[in-house]
Amino acid sequence: MTLEEAIKTAIAYETKIQKLYREAQQLVVDPVGKSVFQALADDEQNHVAYLKDRLEQWQKTGRISAEALQTTIPKKEVISRGVNKLSSRMAREDRNDEKQMLSKALSVEVETSKFYEQMVSEMQAEGRQMFARFLEIEAGHITIVQAQLDYISQTGYWFDFKEFDMEEL
Repeated sequence: MTLEEAIKTAIAYETKIQKLYREAQQLVVDPVGKSVFQALADDEQNHVAYLKDRLEQWQKTGRISAEALQTTIPKKEVISRGVNKLSSRMAREDRNDEKQMLSKALSVEVETSKFYEQMVSEMQAEGRQMFARFLEIEAGHITIVQAQLDYISQTGYWFDFKEFDMEEL
């Protein structure tokens, strides 16, 4: 795959997940869920804009600059510090629509991450560096989506930490 094809494919992935997050934001009624989907959708929109800029740069000059790709999503450690505040505000009522959207989002995020992983292994220096940053950011997205899904599904896990053990109950 050429770098141009890879960037175009990445734009398609990022557009797909951004659309899913916008739909989810409209679907869910929980304010925390809306906020999570809003933040993720905004981050994905930034990714699309960044990739389109890199594509245009590549088409004009045959090179891309590896300008830092920013994210609005905090690092896993920062998210973990906010867990207690968030869990006290989240209701555990039936939220099947949100669960379905989160499941879809998780699937697409994992698929997107696999694509970026492949690009990191196949691309030359410029592309590898750019896609490595995307891979890092998508890992954060997966963490957030999985944590939200675990919590509302009451699996007993929250950010990879066991909340309770069914055998202890």
